[in-house]
Amino acid sequence: MKKILIVEDHADIRRLIRMTLEFEDCEIHEAPDASAGWEQVQALRPDMVMLDVMMPGPLNGLDLCRMIKADATLRHVPVIVLSARGGSNDREDGLLAGADAYLVKPFSPMQLLEMLGSFSAEGGKARP
Repeated sequence: MKKILIVEDHADIRRLIRMTLEFEDCEIHEAPDASAGWEQVQALRPDMVMLDVMMPGPLNGLDLCRMIKADATLRHVPVIVLSARGGSNDREDGLLAGADAYLVKPFSPMQLLEMLGSFSAEGGKARP
């Protein structure tokens, strides 16, 4: 069973992601901001992190992504950025922060499942 951490400040988006993944072989964990996400990443050692970029608090999603990828024990964890910011510079910033994939909101449940499947099938980075 895959442990997935969703780091997103909007409860409705977390719920949509959780409902989308409920029928997959996933154990879902949630955090409302990047600081709580960092604590959970360290405690849970998830198999995947899905995170928003713009969140309240001292850290944003790209900060969290950089922290995950800078930690030798966590850098293998795939990070999927889920963001409303879909410009080429935004995508580039996400990938430069270490994100393994970048999915622009609004996204469909099928897009999310396809993204998840690309990591399972290839065991590597998925680039949209």
